[in-house]
Amino acid sequence: MKRFVLYCIIVLAVHNTILGQIKRDPRSVAMANAYTTIADGYFAVGYNPAMLAYQQDKPFMLQLFGFDLGLSGNFISLENLNSLSGDTLYAAGENPKNPNDNSKDRLFRQFQDAGGLAFAQNIHLPLPIINYSSGNMAFTSNLVWMSNIVFPLGILELLFYGNGNRPELDMTFNLEVFGINELGFTFAVPYDRFAIGVTVKYLQGLFYFGVDPDSSRAPLVTSDYHVYGSGKYLFRFGVGGSGLGLDLGFVTKEYNGFRAGVALINALGVIEWNKQGLMKDLVAGQDGKMGTPDDVFNPAAFLGFPAINEYQAISYEYTIDSLNAAGMSESSVFTSEPFKAVDNRDPNDPEKPKEFKTRYPAIFRAGVSYTNELFIISSDLWTGFNNRFYAHAGWRWSVGFEYLKFKNIPLRLGYAFGGTTFKELGLGFGYHIGPLMFDFGFGFKNGVWIHSMQGLNLSLQLTMTSFKGRDRKPAAPSDGPAPVPEDAAIDEEPLEGLESNGESSEEPTQDVEPDSDDSLSGEEKQ
Repeated sequence: MKRFVLYCIIVLAVHNTILGQIKRDPRSVAMANAYTTIADGYFAVGYNPAMLAYQQDKPFMLQLFGFDLGLSGNFISLENLNSLSGDTLYAAGENPKNPNDNSKDRLFRQFQDAGGLAFAQNIHLPLPIINYSSGNMAFTSNLVWMSNIVFPLGILELLFYGNGNRPELDMTFNLEVFGINELGFTFAVPYDRFAIGVTVKYLQGLFYFGVDPDSSRAPLVTSDYHVYGSGKYLFRFGVGGSGLGLDLGFVTKEYNGFRAGVALINALGVIEWNKQGLMKDLVAGQDGKMGTPDDVFNPAAFLGFPAINEYQAISYEYTIDSLNAAGMSESSVFTSEPFKAVDNRDPNDPEKPKEFKTRYPAIFRAGVSYTNELFIISSDLWTGFNNRFYAHAGWRWSVGFEYLKFKNIPLRLGYAFGGTTFKELGLGFGYHIGPLMFDFGFGFKNGVWIHSMQGLNLSLQLTMTSFKGRDRKPAAPSDGPAPVPEDAAIDEEPLEGLESNGESSEEPTQDVEPDSDDSLSGEEKQ
């Protein structure tokens, strides 16, 4: 049974990846992630947990279905392929007909910003029913599959400019593939003028496969006559891991429609791999051992490498010996060893596999928004702290617009500038009927249409709430003084001692008996 359950999860994730930030939903995609101060319900998780503080007057939210796919690169697009087909690239000053032509430099800078020719894909699969919010609390679960590959910049530099500028080139490439399940509990606390929120996450590592940067090297030395070098790559493998993450958020109360907020997402997030746990028991098959034919899932074998166990890594080595134009046909110039499994045990305890850690990319966000009954406009600035997966160590600005004229069909538009994808256009809509809310979002990565985009975001979501819907603001209170009917108006003059509005001009006094001897004071009796 456990084999079947795990198989279903993996097949679904793999299928979607083949078809295909850490947290996304259709509304955020359509508004280009300008979401820090407008996220609603459990969608605030991953953007700004403090926004849950202003959900107490709204009904619950329960996710029924969610799917989010992201693909990105830094070169391939229909526009680039058409413009470069059969053309010649020039650096500045190389084109005799046009000295200002710098097409080669501009193209190389695209690769340089990403550290090489980069491709990334990710899928987010929120587990149905488990994602729920009510009041100022939420519980969420998000299955994430990510892959990232960067071909070395040194190869591109050699192809573009030769070896004249840099005789030694770094040919190390980067590869990372991992799957995790992110479980989070979120709560927010409102104050008079602001609110704070916290999300505590348990990061359940499913698998990891990637190049070990500390044990891999690939220098290439060039001279006037020869090219020589060697390379060694060590691919780390991990099944089963765990870690903790933390989201922190702050947001102001809405003042005349304006709101501001900041958030730090995935603070201190680290996953430690090759730890003994349930995941290893699930994928190891009947014999309980990794690297055998009965493995339910082996990341190395799935990617085309030899099947290995948790005590092993994969090594690849090559040598280039005095390569030149005259000797390119010689088979002895380039020699390499086949991919092979090597021992990767803990040096302090040979009975245990070597554990390693990967950092969960963190993001800092700051945003402002303005809201009225007709539309919402929001703007965010955000940045990562390293260049991994969806994060980028560079500022990115985004602005989003939501049109609320049609109550049940919100229309959305967004634009972002900066980061790895440089520019992005988002489009989307929602259809809300009764307790059901369907939302759709599509993003053109590094482009503003199909011909220029170098990737995409596609997001679908079906959410259930109460039959009352999710009104942005609570209805005005109905209790209060009832108006006086017109036919009950009195034409008589107001009583003496009362103002024309019916209220007494003096403090009310108690009724007393007519004057009598008993009621007189001692002085009056005299």
